[in-house]
Amino acid sequence: MYETILNLHSYWAYLVFLVLIIAAINALIKTFGDKEYTAKDFRIALFSLIVSHIQFLIGLILYFVSPRFELWRELGGKVMSNSLARLYLVEHPFVNILAVALITIGYSKHKKKLTSASKLKTIAVFYTIALVLFLSRIPWDSWMG
Repeated sequence: MYETILNLHSYWAYLVFLVLIIAAINALIKTFGDKEYTAKDFRIALFSLIVSHIQFLIGLILYFVSPRFELWRELGGKVMSNSLARLYLVEHPFVNILAVALITIGYSKHKKKLTSASKLKTIAVFYTIALVLFLSRIPWDSWMG
């Protein structure tokens, strides 16, 4: 079961990145280009929200079924002094939860805005920060290897 969830989490991440990059770049281009907010922009933002939440749920399941979770018991308070354990058990989950929260906040805030410029700017800011956070805490050695 662990391997299946790990593979799903890893492959779904590609979809999350693709959609989030599209959403962030689209919002940035339209913000700086002074373009109008359209139904297509809404759908892109919504799809980014949905795939990121699905990734969060897959990651949450993975966290608790992972053999690495046992490191909490084995290392106890020394998890923070072990860089690999800290990445998998603390940094990666915390930063990615924060990124998903930013996507959710950005999506929610943009719906309340009244002008195209403010809607697009809100998506651009929140989704771009979330993308940077995601990229900062990927365990690149295991994800690409």
